[in-house]
Amino acid sequence: MVLLCPSHRVPLPGLAASSAECFATPLGEIPLDRPMIERLSRLPQVKIMDEAHMMEHSLEVQLPFLQSILREFKLVPLVVGDATADEVCEVLERAGLDEATLIVISSDLSHYHDYATAQRMDRHTSAAIEHLEPGKLGYDDACGRIPVSGMLKLARKLGLKAETVDLRNSGDTAGPRDQVVGYGAYVFR
Repeated sequence: MVLLCPSHRVPLPGLAASSAECFATPLGEIPLDRPMIERLSRLPQVKIMDEAHMMEHSLEVQLPFLQSILREFKLVPLVVGDATADEVCEVLERAGLDEATLIVISSDLSHYHDYATAQRMDRHTSAAIEHLEPGKLGYDDACGRIPVSGMLKLARKLGLKAETVDLRNSGDTAGPRDQVVGYGAYVFR
């Protein structure tokens, strides 16, 4: 299972893997797939950089959900910094694309706009994802636009289709509507 997220705290070139043997959550330990991490770190854009993982919330918030659904799996956690969509696509290809490999990308969509503005922006982002158009994702559209763009390039290359599962924002679920954060869930088949 390959999990990518944007770097929120540590500036870094390329993608950062972890040297840890496992990640721990309240639901237990998740072993890291060391052989795959070693294979990916042979690419020039992938480095072992534990400090990128120390305070990164966008990766760790996905882990309990994955543990609840998958129960047991090996993890390849990658924090994406200053990289290109092509570099991310290459990493995903090198991870080995088969029925047993799940790719998860963690990203919010728009940030801190009023409810109506966020809905408009997030619909635009969803359309870009559904149509596999990474060039239409801008800086303010998603904090994880680089890993998402890499996945879109890969999906286009493999002839996959993207489907929106849900699109909401924090104003729909947990709070006021003057400054919301957008969320979307997508499946590629």
